[in-house]
Amino acid sequence: MLEMLEQQLHGRFTGCFTRRFMRRLVCGIFGSSFAMLAALPVFAENAPHPVSLEAAMSAPVTGVINDDDRFMALRDAAIHDDAKAAQMHASQLTQYPIPSYVDYYVLRTRIRSASAAEMQSFFKKYEGSAIADRLRNDWLLVLGYRGDWTNFDQQLPLYVVNDDHQVKCYALLSKALKQQRVAIEARSLITSPKQYGDGCYQLIGTLYEQGQFTDADLWAQMRIAAESSAMPLAKRLGKMLNIPEKRLVEAMDKPNNLLKKAPANDRLSRELFLMALGRAAKQDPDKSVAALQKFGDKLNANDKAQAWANIALPASQKLQAEALTYWKRADAAHLSIEAYQWRARMALREGDWKMVKTAIASMPIALKNQPAWIYWHGRALQQEGKKEEAQNVFASISDQMHFYGQLALEERGQKIGVPALVKPVSPEELAPIAQNPNLQRALKFYAMNLRFEGTREWNWALRSMSERELIVAAEFARQNALLDRMVNTSDKTKSDIDIHQRFPTPFNDSMYKATQAVGVDMAWVYGLIRQESRFATAAKSHVGASGLMQVMPKTAKWVAKKIGLSDYVPHQVNDVETNLALGTNYLNMVLTDLGGSQALASAAYNAGPGRPRAWRSTLTRPVEGAIFAETIPFSETRDYVKNVLSNATYYAAIFEKKPQSLKARLGTVIPKGMSADEPEYQ
Repeated sequence: MLEMLEQQLHGRFTGCFTRRFMRRLVCGIFGSSFAMLAALPVFAENAPHPVSLEAAMSAPVTGVINDDDRFMALRDAAIHDDAKAAQMHASQLTQYPIPSYVDYYVLRTRIRSASAAEMQSFFKKYEGSAIADRLRNDWLLVLGYRGDWTNFDQQLPLYVVNDDHQVKCYALLSKALKQQRVAIEARSLITSPKQYGDGCYQLIGTLYEQGQFTDADLWAQMRIAAESSAMPLAKRLGKMLNIPEKRLVEAMDKPNNLLKKAPANDRLSRELFLMALGRAAKQDPDKSVAALQKFGDKLNANDKAQAWANIALPASQKLQAEALTYWKRADAAHLSIEAYQWRARMALREGDWKMVKTAIASMPIALKNQPAWIYWHGRALQQEGKKEEAQNVFASISDQMHFYGQLALEERGQKIGVPALVKPVSPEELAPIAQNPNLQRALKFYAMNLRFEGTREWNWALRSMSERELIVAAEFARQNALLDRMVNTSDKTKSDIDIHQRFPTPFNDSMYKATQAVGVDMAWVYGLIRQESRFATAAKSHVGASGLMQVMPKTAKWVAKKIGLSDYVPHQVNDVETNLALGTNYLNMVLTDLGGSQALASAAYNAGPGRPRAWRSTLTRPVEGAIFAETIPFSETRDYVKNVLSNATYYAAIFEKKPQSLKARLGTVIPKGMSADEPEYQ
């Protein structure tokens, strides 16, 4: 859970600029921070509680609330775009130890009317700070929305983090308005509608008006909209393509209506028919197949290929074995990023290594160069008998400490061991790190339970650090009881690896007791906790999962009853020993239910036991655990299983003091009712 949030966070949030300006502005200020702040765990049990804006404003300024409470109220005023309240609270915070944030929140409430001079004054005053870069991000969004390209172009090169999707769209829009050719970059950038907003929408429209995007580009975007159920994008595209809204909505929401008769012989009718095939296949691929077979003679060869691709993707996500046949009929189709990957995944699942290789070869360069597809490309070469070529491919990632790096290492005949110990951190090394102003601000924010701001400041400090300094900073995090920061900071080193920072073993006595009581593998449980909570005992997710093992309230109550904790009350879930007892017992229950497979049980812990049972039921033969993990339909669960078992392999190497096999831990996933002796595909 925390690892996923860390990847999204990196000190800031992005990508929810919507059409309504007020909502767009709030999203520009805080990105998707409100939703994600709710998802971030609560760590500091004794941290000051945020006071409401109303309570803070009504309290007399006589020491009734302290400066931290007033800062919280200022922050709340900024969130609610209340300039008057923000200014009032800021006037009482003239001696606050983090003045940059006081100034930031005040300025944010009136950024729409702020002058370029005011913004430049802030940038100059806090030059080189994380919050100045955050404000520059906010300002770029406003400038892009206004179409103030002179100031936008001046500010963009100064934007350090530069990871805001909307800013990237505005940057391409600025170039396009200067008659620069940006269509290739735009096609690579705008692939996920959930990241779209004003900038991306304007970019699509401008490129279409200029002729840089053709009708084919818009229909490619329309297919992405249909795949993602992105109606706002579909309607915008529909207006550009002159599609009657009634027909478009019918294709999106009532696709079976369009499949009752053959499409008319015009492009619009055919495209809507193709869209309807994909939309209907989300519920029942067989009905879409029947409609295509019935009316396919009304389509040309390219349309037929696209039709099969539109059906193949949802059929793949339902793990239907027939999906591979559909993909083979879709050779000339235009595919989305998801579709490229699912074509390869279904070939893996069905053991068609020739198609695995072909599917990976057809992927865009950035996608095929991801570790997952590098590894599976090596496996496909290996199946062809090109062993030397395959070994070279494996060698390119086998030194990387992740799931695919571990698998590649094993393909080279080695197992996963523990790197040599690094030199201990000395007090002399620690002293300057401890005085780093960004880290000091981070500690202040963490103490106030402001994880969002704290992590922004922490990550900003890491940008300029050497590998040794990162290890020292990780030690500084440990000394301040920030184990999640320790793990994430240490994870950034590539050559100097401190295995005990990356894979810590806190609460060892309690963990040993809990795992021994139910007979589950302690390395596996540690691997799961590292993924779930990063060892934050008070971690709580947006759905209510709590503690080290992120146990859900209903699950906790059910398990407590099962194991005889008659006096269990909900607040005990964050107690370390109680949380471990509940979590390990539940993990053991799903492990037993799923035949002892750690791959299946890890998936069950994340997605519920019913889903991996259903996924296993679609198998037509035994498959290796790595392939089962690769073809899990839920992206979160897919990544979760990989990370948990990768972590567990390192923990086992630490505990057993000998190299380990990730492949052995993944095992083979066998369809229920099929013998383990039946051969896995080759």
